[in-house]
Amino acid sequence: MSKDLDPASFAGRLLHWWQDNGRHDLPWQIERSPYRVWVSEIMLQQTQVRTVIPYFQRFMDRFPDLQALAESSLDDVLSEWTGLGYYARARNLHAAARRAMSDHGGELPAQPDGLVDLPGIGPSTANAIVAQAWDHRAPILDGNVKRVLSRHAAIEGWPGRSAVEKRLWQEADLRTPRTHAADYTQAIMDLGATLCTARAPGCQACPVRADCLARQADRVADFPGRKPRKERPHRRSLFLVLRNQTDEVLLIQRPPTGIWGGLWCLPEVGSEAEHLSAPDREEIAPIAHEFTHFRLTMEFLHLDARTPDSVRDWPEGRWVRPGQGASMGLPRPIQILLETLDA
Repeated sequence: MSKDLDPASFAGRLLHWWQDNGRHDLPWQIERSPYRVWVSEIMLQQTQVRTVIPYFQRFMDRFPDLQALAESSLDDVLSEWTGLGYYARARNLHAAARRAMSDHGGELPAQPDGLVDLPGIGPSTANAIVAQAWDHRAPILDGNVKRVLSRHAAIEGWPGRSAVEKRLWQEADLRTPRTHAADYTQAIMDLGATLCTARAPGCQACPVRADCLARQADRVADFPGRKPRKERPHRRSLFLVLRNQTDEVLLIQRPPTGIWGGLWCLPEVGSEAEHLSAPDREEIAPIAHEFTHFRLTMEFLHLDARTPDSVRDWPEGRWVRPGQGASMGLPRPIQILLETLDA
C-alpha cells in the first residue's frame, strides 16, 4: 500500500481488503476508458453487475466508442437494451453521446459539473465516472455505498430523505482518500455488493467492522432505514395482436417519453376494443409486469388484420414476423410474447 495512505484509516483498511478480495477483472476495468466507464455506470444504475456484464459486452461490440453511439439511431440503441429495463437510461445515453459530440468536441467532460449537465447523469454517477476514468478524488453515493455508510456511521432514517442523504454525503466525503480514487471507488462498491449486503451481511469478514457503529450496537439489520411503505397501484391494459395474411404482427413505436418510451410495442387500446372487428379471435394468456411505481396486467386480443378497417388507427406501424422482433427495441413482455407466437 502507498505510504501516503494511513493503513489504519477507513480507506486504508478497505483498499487493503480490496487488493485480495475485490473485483479486478470486470469488463469496464479492462481497457478502461471514460466511454467504457460511463456506459457501465449507466447500466449499473439499479441493476446488478452479473446482469449488466453480457449487455455491456454486446453494447461495446455494437457501439465501441462515443462517436459510434452518437451516430447510431435510437432504435439501434434500444434494441441492444431490450431486457435490461429502465429504458430512459438508454434514451439518455444516446442523447448524452450526441451532446458530447456537438458540445464537448467528441469527448466526455472530465469534471463532475460538466458530466451532470449531460442527460441521465446525477452527482454520484458523475463522481464515479471521474474517479474511475481519470483517477480524480470524487466521493460517490450509490445504493451499495449508502448501505455501507448508513451502517458504519449508524445514520438513522431512509436514505431517500434529503436530510439523511446530506449526512451520507458528508460521511462519503470524510472517508474518500486524496489518492487511489479509482481503486477506492471500486472497493467501497465491492464491499457493499459482496459483504455489506442488504440481507445476511458478512460482518465477520468486513475490513472496517472494528468501528462500525451499527455492528457495535448489534443493529446492523436496522440500517439503512426502510422506505415508507406505499401500495403500488394496479393497472390493466389491452394490447392488440394484429396479424396480416403473411402472418406478420403489427408493432408501433411508443412516444419518446413515458413507459417504454421509444420502444416498439403492440398497439395499446386501454381496456376497450369495440371499434375493431375481425372474424378470427384467439385467447392469449395475460402477462403480469412489474414497474417501479405500479403493477401492470397486460391482456391481449388476437385479431385478423386482413381488412383495412382493422388497422386504420396505426398507419405508421411496422409489420414484422414474430421471429424478427429480436433486432428491434422491444419491452421484455412483448419480446416474450413474440417468441411465443414464433414458436
